[in-house]
Amino acid sequence: MIAEAGLAALWLAAALALLQLVLAGLGLWMGRPDGVSAERAATAAQLIAGVRPVAIVQGLLAALSFGLLIVLFVQSDMSVVLVAQNSHSAKPLMYKIAGAWGNHEGSMLLWVTVLAIAGGAIAIVERRLNEGTLVATMAAQAAIGLGFYAFLLIASNPFARLNPAAAEGAGLNPLLQDPGLAFHPPTLYFGYVGLSVAFSFAVGALVMRDVGPAFARAMRPWVLGAWVFLTIGITAGSYWAYYELGWGGWWFWDPVENASLMPWLAATALLHSVTVLATRDGLRSWTIMLAVVAFSMSMIGTFLVRSGILTSVHAFAVDPSRGSFILALLILYIGGALVLFGLRIGSVKQGSTFELVSREGGLIFNNLLLSVILGIVLIGTLYPIVAQAMGTQLSVGPPFFNKTTAPIALLLMLGMAVGPMIRWRRDEGKELIGRMTAPLAAGLAGLVAVFVIAPDTAILPLLGLGFAFGLAVASVAPLWKRNLRRTPLFTYGMVVAHLGVAVSVAGMASEAAFTQEKLVAVRVGQVTQVGPYSVVLEGIKPAIGPNWSALEGRLRVQRGDAAPFIMGPQSRFFSAPPTVTSEAAIETVFDGQLYTVLGQPDGEGRWQLRLWWKPFVTLIWLGGVLIGLGGLLSLIGRVVRERRLPARMATA
Repeated sequence: MIAEAGLAALWLAAALALLQLVLAGLGLWMGRPDGVSAERAATAAQLIAGVRPVAIVQGLLAALSFGLLIVLFVQSDMSVVLVAQNSHSAKPLMYKIAGAWGNHEGSMLLWVTVLAIAGGAIAIVERRLNEGTLVATMAAQAAIGLGFYAFLLIASNPFARLNPAAAEGAGLNPLLQDPGLAFHPPTLYFGYVGLSVAFSFAVGALVMRDVGPAFARAMRPWVLGAWVFLTIGITAGSYWAYYELGWGGWWFWDPVENASLMPWLAATALLHSVTVLATRDGLRSWTIMLAVVAFSMSMIGTFLVRSGILTSVHAFAVDPSRGSFILALLILYIGGALVLFGLRIGSVKQGSTFELVSREGGLIFNNLLLSVILGIVLIGTLYPIVAQAMGTQLSVGPPFFNKTTAPIALLLMLGMAVGPMIRWRRDEGKELIGRMTAPLAAGLAGLVAVFVIAPDTAILPLLGLGFAFGLAVASVAPLWKRNLRRTPLFTYGMVVAHLGVAVSVAGMASEAAFTQEKLVAVRVGQVTQVGPYSVVLEGIKPAIGPNWSALEGRLRVQRGDAAPFIMGPQSRFFSAPPTVTSEAAIETVFDGQLYTVLGQPDGEGRWQLRLWWKPFVTLIWLGGVLIGLGGLLSLIGRVVRERRLPARMATA
């Protein structure tokens, strides 16, 4: 009865989403300020009063439904189609739990659960908006949820029964049997749902013609939270693919990778824009449009992953009818929001003005560059799909994306370095140039140092390293000549996030410039040199895991005169489903990573080995962690400050 209880909870949550939408819509319609009677106003107030509790109960029911799905996976209930197709009784407990969202139906249930919980959280904590705007926001959130509830209940029921029950499950894709599955998808979904909340706030503000600083202050924590989750999710996903797939790269511009990057780019632009609106009452129209674009990118990502039009290790290959359903939702929500934007944007006041040379102007410059990169990634991702639909096969891969986005990214780094040094409203160019002396000197010194040490470095990695040095110095500029104890926490957050970008770019440029690769076929006892390491294959031995068997290479590795150590890359075999995977062995040291992969025997007594020496590659993910940490510090700082502000005003 657990599956039936989960399905019933899902139906009840969907019904409450509909009720929430109806209550909010009727309440706003009956309470509109056009001379309504006292009786009608009282009825409207009663309807509106019911919106918050309905949203809270809806979130609880959705959480119950998803919790029951996890129970089914833990119990290995093979009478449920989803469990039988995506689990196995011999799987470790962690992968049974994570398997609940390692598939199409389960991941969509997780999506709608987080969406419903977010709606309940808005109902509980949000007190800053005027009531009409808040109710319109919750109506928009209910409308989004209702579409996804319909998708689950009509096209993707996660609780469908299998009669008769399967004797054993088909198992989980071995590439997903990794701790990364427990961490990477949920963080991305939290980010996507945070953008849906920002979208709902934007729709609510447009409906009520309430686009101003109060609306932006209410929306900003959700944008910050979504951005942090997306940052950590993308960083974790990049490292997961790096060590799990065994190909030695950290980003392949895979369409599904791009599907997570595009919302992050839009969210980054939205984050800066909503901050200007919240603190300086500027960029009103820009903020609304970016909220729509950011959610549009998350919807496009959902469509790409679940439509069946992509072949990717990340994608869920499902029947096209489900993709059509999601496409219809995308057109409905985004098309409706754009129509509303077109109808109401004329009534949005301009807000505060500013000069071109100002921090606001710098943020607009950065947002334009982010939008250009977003456009390039979107076109490069969708163009092959459109071409294939027209009968033409082509691919758009890393060479295109690297050559088109890298120069713009360098300009973006320059804007990031200059932006925090510009004053709000208006600044003087001569004074700004004086403030930029130290970052410019650091960037030039870094550029010269790299060129002297490695004169054969390609131009883009060389510039990337130089710009990274300059940005690192510029990142800490907001702390110069300040009382560090009295500096707001969100200022530290900005510093850490910008410093994280510099660190990450330094890692990317180093990996591109200095990586050494060896693909060799070796006999036992044969020595291979890669970078500063000598590697000797000492033998091959069998290994057994919880639900796999493997051949493990024993590699004796030595760097200079240091003590040797052993590395053990594996070729694993999973029986459910039958799959062979390569498990890389990675040695991380202060200045990079040695990355080793065991291949197949060549029939002549030799084994294939693939070896990489990747100097400073770990800076890529360290930078990602710093970026996410900076966002978290900013979020905490903003929330604490806004909670203290009413108390200060009350005692003033």
